[in-house]
Amino acid sequence: MERKGTAKLQHLLEIEKQSQKRWQDEKVFEIDAPQPDSPGAKQEKYMVTFPYPYMNGRLHLGHTFSLSKCEFALGFERLQGKKCLFPFGLHCTGMPIKAGADKLCYEMETFGYPPVFPLSQENEKQVEDNEPIIKDKAKGKKSKAAAKSAGLKYQWQIMKSLGLTDPEIKLFADPAHWLTYFPKWTVHDLKLMGLKVDWRRTFITTDANPFYDSFVRWQFYRLKEREKIKFGKRFTIYSPKDGQPCMDHDRSEGEGVGPQEYTLIKMKVAQPLPAVLKSLEGSAVYLVAATLRPETMFGQTNCWVQPNIRYVAFRTVNSDVFICTRRAARNMSYQGFTTNNGKVDVILEISGMDLMGIGLNAPLTAYQTIYTLPMINIKENKGTGIVTSVPSDAPDDYAALRDLKNKKAFREKYHLSDDMVLPYDPVKIIEIPGYGDLSAVQVCDELNIQSQNDKDKLQEAKERVYMKGFYEGVMLVKGYEGQKVQDVKPIIKNLMIENKQAVKYLEPEKSVISRSGDECVVALCDQWYLDYGEEEWKKQTKQCLDELNTYSEDVRKNFEATLDWLHEHACSRSYGLGTKIPWDPQYLVESLSDSTIYMAYYSVAHILQGDSFDGSTGGPHNIRPDQMTPEVWDYIFYKDKPLPKTSIPRPALHKMKHEFEYWYPVDLRVSGKDLVPNHLTYFIYNHVAIWPNDRKKWPQNIRANGHMLLNSQKNVKVYWKLFNPA
Repeated sequence: MERKGTAKLQHLLEIEKQSQKRWQDEKVFEIDAPQPDSPGAKQEKYMVTFPYPYMNGRLHLGHTFSLSKCEFALGFERLQGKKCLFPFGLHCTGMPIKAGADKLCYEMETFGYPPVFPLSQENEKQVEDNEPIIKDKAKGKKSKAAAKSAGLKYQWQIMKSLGLTDPEIKLFADPAHWLTYFPKWTVHDLKLMGLKVDWRRTFITTDANPFYDSFVRWQFYRLKEREKIKFGKRFTIYSPKDGQPCMDHDRSEGEGVGPQEYTLIKMKVAQPLPAVLKSLEGSAVYLVAATLRPETMFGQTNCWVQPNIRYVAFRTVNSDVFICTRRAARNMSYQGFTTNNGKVDVILEISGMDLMGIGLNAPLTAYQTIYTLPMINIKENKGTGIVTSVPSDAPDDYAALRDLKNKKAFREKYHLSDDMVLPYDPVKIIEIPGYGDLSAVQVCDELNIQSQNDKDKLQEAKERVYMKGFYEGVMLVKGYEGQKVQDVKPIIKNLMIENKQAVKYLEPEKSVISRSGDECVVALCDQWYLDYGEEEWKKQTKQCLDELNTYSEDVRKNFEATLDWLHEHACSRSYGLGTKIPWDPQYLVESLSDSTIYMAYYSVAHILQGDSFDGSTGGPHNIRPDQMTPEVWDYIFYKDKPLPKTSIPRPALHKMKHEFEYWYPVDLRVSGKDLVPNHLTYFIYNHVAIWPNDRKKWPQNIRANGHMLLNSQKNVKVYWKLFNPA
């Protein structure tokens, strides 16, 4: 539909342009702390901050949506007569920029310049896994990078979508170019939006900005001396290709996904070994199944195998042989299961069909021998591809076992004799209120489930009994009679591990793809980590949360859930951009760990950096980065610290200290709710750790908005540029 006229629009745009020019000329939003004895010294202040956006692209509508909350809050508080500050930083730390630059180098080497890419095939449709999982993590799963790329496969294509020409894209093969290009456009775009920002305080991160680099090193020194940072082997999402942990900001798919712990049940292949496994004679051979419910192993009647999957038999570090999918074996190889870390010693590759009807000695089951039976809907991308069967409490297991019992032709198709199937009935192990002692049987009858192909009904059945069984179920098994299921689960799991009937195994909750295109695993890594699970630190963080205004009970509950499950967070990496760990410079500080108290740096950025984002032009007092020692930072940020021995002029020191004391704490932090389980929680934790005895420096208000709709789809990270590149 053609616009009738644009006169009114052009008039409004002209007013906007004139107003913004006046703001800039008069420096309306460049706000300094008033002098201690001046008339404005008692004026109430208000400081609002927003998570600094990542500089690997232009801003999107999600930023605009959240930023509007900052704008409205700041505008309102200005009208209330408060002295208001809105500083804005630019984040460059981490793997994405380096990975993007490396991808461009690879694409030019592989496909020429400008690259000519092969025709891509349509991506296979992703099937959503709706299996109910009893877990303790309230995490968002939306991938920022995946949303930004809009389905584009190559980095060059993504850069093209930003309106860049081939010669311009070529420059981005150097990571340093990203640090000058996107910050410039971000500020340009946000100025057009009319943000009330003091742009003098804007900075970029990484050691490209030596002042900010010094600030982060000071923060990490103080965290380590207070024993908040520790070193040791920890399970983490890991990219074998990149050779390092893969944190949220490093992922193109799987943001928010963490390690999922399973109990790996060892089902020993009965002697004599079947013909297909004869080459393994002399070794203890196990089919290994990953389960979240070790307490139900008393009810095993069989073991499920997918007839169309290829399995591998590989030798473990203690010379046993495990049979599972190649994907699961790869995960295990990074968790100490194999002699050489990351290497799988595959002895044999076997089809699932060849594994049918194998006798197994399974731990805890009432049956002396159980058999491998077919289940078609086992997924190769989750667990080990081997599944324990507990038809008393698992609707899928009951429906599949019943199908095999009722259909002789089905058994014959997989060469199963009657004695492998017919004698095996569900075993009563758990009493569930409303569902009795055979919950799967009852719920399948209630929903009139006819076969294992009734997928919608089976999904409903699982949703009805799984959670209820775990939280309200009572054990019937001898030795555990009358005890709650959720209480005995860890006891039974630990007992099985002690008896070498099971081992601990972890894999990503869902698929995680690094920015370098690698499928990630869970690895047991030597790493520096923030011990967020430490009881006293967690207790003090909860105290801060209790006093914090979250504007919404849902947000508060999300914070509380995060505090319940959060334990350790890897804060070091070996690839990317950032600040080096001060005492161990082979590692870099990862991007969710250098972004927790940087709001304090806003108070002095304009004094240190002058008119540059990276401090290269120097500030009004000509302070050098090497002069910013830990003792100088201590003086600025702690009331009781004495004047340090330094060549920095005293007036400059006093000014920096006064700026911080006046503007802190952060009065309002605004973000999307997807940052509650990570950044916003770390934001609280680190403020408590750095200022443990000064509650006045702790965050005051956090507003976490929900998602916006675009084309009827809920996604705060939809990638639409705010403005067309000039």
